[in-house]
Amino acid sequence: MKRLFFTLLCFSGPGFLFAQAGGSSPLSQPGIVGTIVLVLIVVLLAILIVVAKVSKLVLRTEKNQTALTEAAFNETLTHLNEAQIARLIERNQQLSFQLKGNELSGPHQANDKRGVVSEAATDVETPLVSEKKKTYSIHEVSPELTRIVKAYLAWAAFWLVLGTTIGWYLGIKFVLPEIDNQAWLSFGRLRPVHTNMVFWGWTSLGMLGLGYFVVARTNNRNIYNPRLAWYTLWLINASVIIGSLLLMAGINNGGGEYREYIWPVTALFAVGIAITFYNFYKTVSNRKTAEIYVSNWYMLAASVWALVLVVIGYLPFYQNGLGETVIQGYYMHQGVGMWFMTFTLGLVYYFLPMSVNKPIYSYSLGILALWTQLLFYTLIGTHHYVFSPIPWALQTVAVVFSAGMMIPVIAGTTNFLLTMKGTWRMIQESYVLPFLLVGIVFYFTGSLQGSMQAFRFTNLVWHFTDFNVAHSHVTMYGIISFLLWGSMYALLPKLTGHEPKQLLVGMHFWFALVGLLAYSVSTMVGGTLKGLAWLEGRPFIDSVVLMFPYWLWRAIGGTLMLLSHFIFAYNLWLMLRNRKAAPVAGEFPVQNSIVENSETRLQAIKA
Repeated sequence: MKRLFFTLLCFSGPGFLFAQAGGSSPLSQPGIVGTIVLVLIVVLLAILIVVAKVSKLVLRTEKNQTALTEAAFNETLTHLNEAQIARLIERNQQLSFQLKGNELSGPHQANDKRGVVSEAATDVETPLVSEKKKTYSIHEVSPELTRIVKAYLAWAAFWLVLGTTIGWYLGIKFVLPEIDNQAWLSFGRLRPVHTNMVFWGWTSLGMLGLGYFVVARTNNRNIYNPRLAWYTLWLINASVIIGSLLLMAGINNGGGEYREYIWPVTALFAVGIAITFYNFYKTVSNRKTAEIYVSNWYMLAASVWALVLVVIGYLPFYQNGLGETVIQGYYMHQGVGMWFMTFTLGLVYYFLPMSVNKPIYSYSLGILALWTQLLFYTLIGTHHYVFSPIPWALQTVAVVFSAGMMIPVIAGTTNFLLTMKGTWRMIQESYVLPFLLVGIVFYFTGSLQGSMQAFRFTNLVWHFTDFNVAHSHVTMYGIISFLLWGSMYALLPKLTGHEPKQLLVGMHFWFALVGLLAYSVSTMVGGTLKGLAWLEGRPFIDSVVLMFPYWLWRAIGGTLMLLSHFIFAYNLWLMLRNRKAAPVAGEFPVQNSIVENSETRLQAIKA
């Protein structure tokens, strides 16, 4: 508690802004203080969203009623003659009459001789969630592409639910370590099953399914060869199924994190990515547009980098001694940054402008972010091995280039937020934009926190602790998953014509966000205290004991996150299942009862 109290005191004066390495307290270091500030930004965003939603819910009825009443009166007044105006004056005087309490009782129609009824309504319930605008269907998408997208996203949701159920069970093991005694359920075997399943099953298939739509749409062409898309889907599914069974059986690639699949299993995934790259490339090369939209650059680059990553990560002559350690840092960091992050950012460059009905703010900023990411990201993996026997110069390059990553992050975040400029009110009317906004904010905070974590002192405190678990979830979950969810909710109603239930979408959003905050903040705090305990030379068992309450909060947050995934899977099923035809664009009925009530009032006044 004393340490947490001191963390808060760091913000009580300006001194924390100028804290330098080697200060009197580890918690005064710039990297740690900067991380705290970034976490508070996310918490503040969540609070602002809650306040905006609640405020709108509370004020909605009163404001709308006042505005509509005034509008109806002004509209009617211009069409009244002198006799009707005199009647309005008389009616206004009648409104001063006081009710006794029994005038409107009983099943009969009210006899309003005194003019005591100013408005009659049968729908008097306050809605639990605010009404969102209905989307419009797009009908020029080929049926084959629609089937491909639906299949990819359905399988992605399946792997998300299964993979995170396994992850939730692993989190329970931290607070109930004796829950089982089976070898195939041990933490060492299930943990890589969880990570690889959500990496290559949920995230990769989700990205590729959305990517096929974006490539076809931005190039005004059908996919070059739809059959190849199906080959990729089954190759990646086979890779995840076979790899998971082998991992649970104890057959793996050794200690390489995120590359635990043996090479024949990973080869299935790599072949699928190679096929996808070829399919994408041929579609772009046959495009009907003059320019190549920025999303295509990101997705094609990510596909190439993923192939290079797999080849380097599995070539046997690299896997010796310190060379394997360097390659391991390269592999696990490039997997996140050059495959998942780059591809997902390409999707955002399409789905964010589509959601706000505005072009992307700056094409040039998007290209700047792409090439600076290529420049800086490829050499930062070694920052996971600061103070190791790896050459000091290589460690320094990794730290410097980690700081350089601020350039693409700031460029990309600026581009996205300026695209949303002037559309903030749309967040109240959309269930897509909250997901995209949270993903963008996490992109900024999580990426900058990663740069700060690369500093030597913060690396000394946090490395090998639970803090790294928090950071990986902030990036892969807070950035990638939220952006994928927002993109899916933006696309599928337009593609299938079926809207999800708004209450369930809201539950999905808040369970995921609150669960992630509970999960990541608890493991960040606990990981920091654990690292400080190690620096003080305390026995290792002490750091295990102090982590118990933070592991409990990790389990609670993980439970909320898992519940959100089940809700998402149900929402996805509602959007994908075959039902009666949805209204086409421009044919949505007016569903706002307030408008109908205003028309009724106009007729009543004229009568």
